[in-house]
Amino acid sequence: MAEDLRFELAILATVQGFYQKLLRDTLGGEVPIPRDLDEDALRHTERELPNTLARMYRWLHLLDMAITPAMLRQALTPDTDSEVAEALLRYFVRRREATDINRDKTDLVATFLYRHPRVPGQWEQSGYGLDGALPLSPFEIALIEILADTDVPSLPEEHVQLLRRFDPFLEEVSRFRDFNSLMDSGMIARVRELKQWLDSSFYHPGVLATVSAYNAQFGNKFDELFVKALGEIKNFGQALEEMGGTILTTVDGVEVTVEHVAAIQEKQLLEADYGNAFEKFRRVSKLKKELDRRPPIRRSLLTPSAQAQRSASSAAAAPKAAKAAAKAPAAPPVFQPPAITAQQLSAEEGKLRRVEESIRVFVRVADPKYRQVVPMRFFNLTLTQAEADAYNAAFLEEKNLRADVARTLIRMVSISARIGTELEELKRSQKMSSLWKLHADSVVVLLDMASTSTEDAGSIAKSAEQGGAGAAARSIHESVSKLRNQSDVAVKTLANVS
Repeated sequence: MAEDLRFELAILATVQGFYQKLLRDTLGGEVPIPRDLDEDALRHTERELPNTLARMYRWLHLLDMAITPAMLRQALTPDTDSEVAEALLRYFVRRREATDINRDKTDLVATFLYRHPRVPGQWEQSGYGLDGALPLSPFEIALIEILADTDVPSLPEEHVQLLRRFDPFLEEVSRFRDFNSLMDSGMIARVRELKQWLDSSFYHPGVLATVSAYNAQFGNKFDELFVKALGEIKNFGQALEEMGGTILTTVDGVEVTVEHVAAIQEKQLLEADYGNAFEKFRRVSKLKKELDRRPPIRRSLLTPSAQAQRSASSAAAAPKAAKAAAKAPAAPPVFQPPAITAQQLSAEEGKLRRVEESIRVFVRVADPKYRQVVPMRFFNLTLTQAEADAYNAAFLEEKNLRADVARTLIRMVSISARIGTELEELKRSQKMSSLWKLHADSVVVLLDMASTSTEDAGSIAKSAEQGGAGAAARSIHESVSKLRNQSDVAVKTLANVS
């Protein structure tokens, strides 16, 4: 459908913009964009969407060949817009190339999203299950939503078994107390091999959620132990230099001098790709072992007070970071409500069905005490008791009043949840006109659906009242009120950016 193709092209345009900036920063100059793929051409490509997409994929494939995982890792900073990272994830998962490079890039982007949630702490919220059954993790729910328009691979049982090996790995990681033991464990190579065994299943949201959580915990432990080990090595080097010495020890037959140690850049190493920097990490580990075994100076020289004095001196000498030039705020895009097409309604119905199923899975496995608060991608969705009961109902296929009431409640909750998600997307894509327009169009379609749904709900509530089901009628009126409030927020949001 044209709507799906436009969305796909918007994703690719976002990836192209990120790649252009990355290469410009790396090369110190612009990489020319093909004439038929520049911003102006993409705005007038309505009639040739399939051909434009094919050309865009070829162009991005070429740029991919110039961009290494290490470059991508350095380019993804805390300041990177989550919308850009999500577009990159959609792009890599859609490509699903059976190469280490594409898998590593997907791995990096998914882990970046895990480490930098839109709402601080949202991935740490855990659900409660019945009979030991746990609901999907909030991060996996978020990945399912991000990749909702992407053909993700299935997850065969043998790969589910492989995925269960990450829990023992995490437990092993938590027990490391020094950098040498971590490096000697072979953990990096073992996990990399496990990721390769997962093959195309690696791109499944459940796998990416599991791997990202492991990467974050392992990365924190790795950085912590590496910084500690390198700090001790540099303390040895500084103390030796103060005593007039120059050679610390010998590693692999090569003398390691004070200058060598001083030249080790902690930040640069930690930001590098682990695979490319592995040999340097190994040398740091061997150097630490040698210094632990035969220190060139007495440890008493490395007193806490002496270390603190040296740290203060180093901090004073460090150059101050230059302040970024203030940029004038971009002019807000102008919103013009489009005519709603049958294709848009059909596409939105598919998204609503996925939202309904996602909420239903959570409500049915969660502890009754907690099932009324459903973790969504950007927010927690609060359900009334009647709405939670509707999602848990086993009689939805019946043709009677109670089934009509339950289906009405589910419909209104799902529309409200979708409006909330699209409003958050709208706020975060103000600077990306193509994506902003798509989200704004979705809000307009959802508002139309909300209007129709509230009208239908009024008829069902009237039938419930006439049939003596006053409680059911009141539950519908409560849900209608919630949906109208959400719709009012959406209308005001669109009005404010118009």
